[in-house]
Amino acid sequence: MMKKHQGRTAIISGAASGIGQASAIRLAKEGAEIIIADREKADKTLQLISDVGGKATAFQCDVTDLRSVEGLKIAVEGIGARCDILINNAGIYPMQTFEQMTFEDWRHVLSVNLDSMFLMTKAFIEGMQRQRWGRIINIASDTVNLVLVGFTHYVASKAGVIGFTRGLATEFGQYGITVNAIAPGMTRTPGTEARKEVPGGMSQEEFFVVYANMQAIKRVQEVSDLVGVVSFLASEDAAFVTAQTIYVDGGLVRV
Repeated sequence: MMKKHQGRTAIISGAASGIGQASAIRLAKEGAEIIIADREKADKTLQLISDVGGKATAFQCDVTDLRSVEGLKIAVEGIGARCDILINNAGIYPMQTFEQMTFEDWRHVLSVNLDSMFLMTKAFIEGMQRQRWGRIINIASDTVNLVLVGFTHYVASKAGVIGFTRGLATEFGQYGITVNAIAPGMTRTPGTEARKEVPGGMSQEEFFVVYANMQAIKRVQEVSDLVGVVSFLASEDAAFVTAQTIYVDGGLVRV
């Protein structure tokens, strides 16, 4: 039996760990060839994909840098691959009050969380146009509807992701390309577990519990809660779904 994503290639930024890693494993299980673009080495993700019988290649790439992304495109073409599914997942979420924030701090968050999506999409959407098929999935955040103190730059960047998603979807729908955003809640990842600063001076584990208790589903969100939606949006089943932001946060945001 043919697997759901058989014959497709997915390029995923920030897939060395966390949501990107989980998405890569899920799509690989379902037949997609995976290409990882991350500043960090992705050896663990490569091994986990191999363990489920999948195929993957990793390239170290700074997705905020034009030359690095151009080099990634050349490298992908060099191995004879294309981009059918693009998951713009790379992101950071430092905590700083607006008073503490410098312009450099602001620009760094906007660069990683939003500029990277522009650069990666610019690099690979032309190939999708030629083949008249493509899936672009951008990782946003439910914090655009639940603004927390200390994350003004982060929230601004993720609101930009939603606008970027809608704009792209409008321009490229005629080519059979869908563009959607997923807005997770507070998800347990190596990055979130390692945070030392959280709102209210709580420990990270305490903050997970507080966040979970505000949700309709009162448990901490795991990366496994997101990958089914990623798989759906990457599939033929989602051919008529575009320009949408899907909140996968246990019902924290009810819109």
